[in-house]
Amino acid sequence: MPEADARRESRTDEEARRQLGRMTRRSFIVGGAAALLGVGGWYWLRTRAAVGGVPWPLRRVLEFNERVAQGFFNDARLAPTFPPEQAGLRLNGNVGLGQDFDPTKWKLHVETAARPAALELTLDDIKALPRVDLVTQLNCVEGWTQVVHFAGARLLDFAVKYRLGTRSGDAPDPARPADLLPYVGLDTPDRDYYVGLDAASALHPQTLLCYAMNGAPLTLPHGAPLRLFTPVKYGFKGLKRIGTIRFTEQRPADYWAERGYDWYAGL
Repeated sequence: MPEADARRESRTDEEARRQLGRMTRRSFIVGGAAALLGVGGWYWLRTRAAVGGVPWPLRRVLEFNERVAQGFFNDARLAPTFPPEQAGLRLNGNVGLGQDFDPTKWKLHVETAARPAALELTLDDIKALPRVDLVTQLNCVEGWTQVVHFAGARLLDFAVKYRLGTRSGDAPDPARPADLLPYVGLDTPDRDYYVGLDAASALHPQTLLCYAMNGAPLTLPHGAPLRLFTPVKYGFKGLKRIGTIRFTEQRPADYWAERGYDWYAGL
């Protein structure tokens, strides 16, 4: 190789090493700064006051998500349905399903703001309403989905029959939204598990008070004698073993929202 060419190659190699060194130092400085910012940001987030089980900045994000989901909600939009043979069984969650429960003594306790006295209803009262079979998806916030086949009465039909969920005491009418109480709360008989729903989701035409599953009576592990199912919410809103239904002006407490999840939980 000619001497001049060798010197040029040597200078090129040296320049490349110097450039690589500068890039390595710059990458180290940038990476270190990013790591410090990440650690500082995480420390700042962890030291913020908690609201509903999570630091307040995260709670604000959940509230923003709720506003977006509510803005897209349409009670005329129905969840997709499937053939009954695609439905399966899956157990998940047993909070509120204590072993000392006696289903023969069960009654549904119903409260509404426009009526001073609560209603006490039996399962036969629920079964007297038009039966609706629904085969659709249960979507779990943990990431899995199961096609389910529930049957029961629509919560909307229940509210109309017993004149629930309005400020006037009349039957709920979608044409008069200002008369609707904005929230519905549900508790298990032992009150260990409880959920809150916005009225629009509770009165969605596919929200059911269920007493049957896969063509058979609901079993105790799946929430007998009566459970809630709504395909417009994540599965943790489908309270098993309903003891109380409450139509109210105030946003109800929610078991998982108190533990850092989204209160609205819409799909």
